[in-house]
Amino acid sequence: MATTKYIFVTGGVTSSLGKGIISASLAKLLQARGYKVTIQKLDPYINVDPGTLNPYEHGECYVTEDGAETDLDLGHYERFLNVFTSQANSVTTGRIYQDVINKERRGDFLGKTVQIIPHITDEIKRHVKLLGGKNKYDFVVTEIGGTVGDIESLPYIEAVRQLRWELRSRCMVIHLTLVPYLAASGELKTKPTQHSVKTLQEAGVQPDVLVLRTEHPLNSEIRNKVANFCNVQKEAVVESQDVKTIYEVPIEMQKEKLDELALKHFNMDVGSKPDLKLWKDFLKKLNAPKYNIKIALVGKYVELKDAYKSINESFIHAGAANETKVDVEYIHSESLVQNNFEDILKGFEGIIVTPGFGQRGIAGKILAVKYARENNIPFLGICLGMQCAVIEFAQNVLKLEDANSIEMNRKCKNPVISIMEEQKMVTEKGGTMRLGSYPCKLLRDSNAYRAYKTLKINERHRHRYEFNNKYQEMFSKAGMVATGINPETKLVEIIEIPKHKWFVGVQFHPEYKSTVTNPHPIFVGFVKAIIENNI
Repeated sequence: MATTKYIFVTGGVTSSLGKGIISASLAKLLQARGYKVTIQKLDPYINVDPGTLNPYEHGECYVTEDGAETDLDLGHYERFLNVFTSQANSVTTGRIYQDVINKERRGDFLGKTVQIIPHITDEIKRHVKLLGGKNKYDFVVTEIGGTVGDIESLPYIEAVRQLRWELRSRCMVIHLTLVPYLAASGELKTKPTQHSVKTLQEAGVQPDVLVLRTEHPLNSEIRNKVANFCNVQKEAVVESQDVKTIYEVPIEMQKEKLDELALKHFNMDVGSKPDLKLWKDFLKKLNAPKYNIKIALVGKYVELKDAYKSINESFIHAGAANETKVDVEYIHSESLVQNNFEDILKGFEGIIVTPGFGQRGIAGKILAVKYARENNIPFLGICLGMQCAVIEFAQNVLKLEDANSIEMNRKCKNPVISIMEEQKMVTEKGGTMRLGSYPCKLLRDSNAYRAYKTLKINERHRHRYEFNNKYQEMFSKAGMVATGINPETKLVEIIEIPKHKWFVGVQFHPEYKSTVTNPHPIFVGFVKAIIENNI
């Protein structure tokens, strides 16, 4: 008999209220009680995945172990639960329609007219229940993107309505809304929440719990009012007040008894509260640092912090591990030019050059690498950032004429970064890069080995271009060494300059695997090197 419980998290009033953080916090609390939990994101956009989206459109594209390009919320899920997600944890309207149309083309519907109901909603339900199949999890938390009332979200809300009848006692709906504060009148206003819940009810879904996002504490009168107007128990009106960091949210949700509400809804034993010791130890270190360092993050999407979400969070994790506050200052790579880059970068104790694609901002990234190398400043380059380090070394140390990446200049005389062999015939953009986890073997005498403390690692990738191995011996003799190699393809995964205080470039994306309880070794090592450089 199926026992998996399904919890749906919807949002109203406005976007960006934090459905992903509430979902991850609830999942964390249930996990801390010993339950096996996973989280799924349903995104209403028609893109098959965010892999082809500009970061300005949707923030960072997060990559899972199995190579799925997903919404950045999956990063939150992994950082909170310390459990890998997969393609099954990320569903878009594009994927739903693609799957249904493929079935229609195969003749699976036996000549039936294909419609939103039942075919699209059935496909949504299939994806939702896929994770809970064979009782793999005790709880599946499903976050529905967008805002209730959006046209794009209607099929998902209808699917939830149907699932409430099909799953009966194994289904729960949590609705997150905003209670805005009007400074002119000095009041918190509940009307937006009332309208949001009314819209949800009109679609046939009654929420079981309301989570109210607010800047100010909610008094008993407001909770009673919301409960009465929205047909929920007063105890099921949960306050989510603004906090300094997203990592405080699980603690706040525990105080509000959100996990207990879920367990009571499913008639499960509440038991004693989990102590969340490791989580609280992390917060203690985060809030009482012994050191403070300043790092320059050089990229071309710095106007949107979410474009580098996993990198930002990795510095928070690594900072806490080193009892250090990491101040990250964003430097637009296009702002760095020959006559100003030294003045702009002066005073930073570490420099990171970020991932990305395309020619825009490359010259500034190369100048940032040059400054870090020549001034012996701890440096980390990720993916394109590592490739920029290779190009800079080729141009300024090896003095190779016209050294560049094939991505930037297909006719360059010295392509120190070349396109991967399996990518040469690829024409479609979506989901065609080298994606997901691949092995890497480290050199023992390297910063990477000292960080990982093991010779064999696996890391996630998202790229088409690679270090050109024809130049490897030349680079090594001049002082830039390949310290990490894929044992199967011989792809260069890590480059270092041993004579430098700490200079590391990685072709993979370490930021994708950093979590609260397992901060990533590369970021921990980078922060540690900066601290030691300043003591």
